[in-house]
Amino acid sequence: MVRRGGEVLSPRPRWLRTVVRRVLEAYPRPPADRPRELASYIELTLKRYGGRPHVLRWRDFAPQMGRMPWPTPRIATPGELADLLELDAGGLMWLADARGLERDTPHRRLRNYTYRWQPRPNGPPRPIARPKLRLKEIQRWILHEILDHIPQHDAAHGFVPGRSVRTHAALHAGRATVVRLDLEDFFVSVPTARVFGIFRTAGYPEAVAHALTALCVTVVPATEWARIPRPSDPRQVQRHARLGRRLATPHLPQGAPTSPALASLAALGLDRRLVALAPTLLAGYSRYADDLTFSGGGDLPARTLARVVAEVARDEGFRVAPGKTSVRRHNERQLVCGVVVNERLNVPRAEYDRLKAILHDAARHGPAAANRDDLPDFRAHLLGRIAWVGHLHPARGERLRARFDEIAW
Repeated sequence: MVRRGGEVLSPRPRWLRTVVRRVLEAYPRPPADRPRELASYIELTLKRYGGRPHVLRWRDFAPQMGRMPWPTPRIATPGELADLLELDAGGLMWLADARGLERDTPHRRLRNYTYRWQPRPNGPPRPIARPKLRLKEIQRWILHEILDHIPQHDAAHGFVPGRSVRTHAALHAGRATVVRLDLEDFFVSVPTARVFGIFRTAGYPEAVAHALTALCVTVVPATEWARIPRPSDPRQVQRHARLGRRLATPHLPQGAPTSPALASLAALGLDRRLVALAPTLLAGYSRYADDLTFSGGGDLPARTLARVVAEVARDEGFRVAPGKTSVRRHNERQLVCGVVVNERLNVPRAEYDRLKAILHDAARHGPAAANRDDLPDFRAHLLGRIAWVGHLHPARGERLRARFDEIAW
């Protein structure tokens, strides 16, 4: 390192050997995947020893993969990433929005996303950002080739292969007390730095991790946010402002294939802390996306639990949605992600009765008369709802299927 330093610096400085010694102490192994970090460390070291290098010539640098804990593809440079995605350098920069056009351009054809706003009863509308076709294909590639290989926490049940709403709800069936809390604006609360950290942990060099991160995050155009009126309810003004600040900075778009997996991975620290907290209160814990659920005995201190969880969530960069915490005892209907868990898993009685009435109507008067919402594939819709009931309560599912078989299609 001293010899190579002497070749690129002119004249060879007296402090070079000291700086090299400090770098080797800090980095026993070459940080070939962290050139920017190394450069920052050298800059700080030079300031300490008064070094002011004059570069005579530059040498090429070849970045390398870092430690790879999971079987993800090796991508050492942005050029290799572009080749894998069948893009040229300009195409990669465009889709990664290196110039920040998504935020400022008023022209929708120049954007990588289309936007719509989903109304919510007790808050500002939910932003749905859907990537256009080419970017969506790339995000699906990132999801299946990279993110699917990164393990989720055992407490996470949303968007995880082999886990579901059913496995999440089953952990809380038959418990005396069920406490549910929601995270406010879960996807858009995930900062870019945390997404970057996920790709770095997978072993990707800084430049590649930056490119992958940019392909998975976005900012909402100012003109789109300007269309959303300021709420008249004083209780919603602060939440409206918080959402606006989050949307104005890079965040995970709700509507991108990669966002659910990345958001869940970003909540790893939250899951670890809440899993450690739950046994101290003799409770169990699991999470489905932004739904945090605890359950325990009749003496579970729900208020203390809710207060501590809110503090932990805040430490982890999230926020518990105000007014959406639910505490249900065994003498009340206990719902977890829409599933009744009082004694065993079941659908709410009203939902079951409504489906049964639709099937009865379809059998007596025909499916066209029963399809009051003009669903395009009414038969598949009914079969899906019956399958969901049967997944939770097989006997009820069989009875509904028998009624379905009476329909003349």
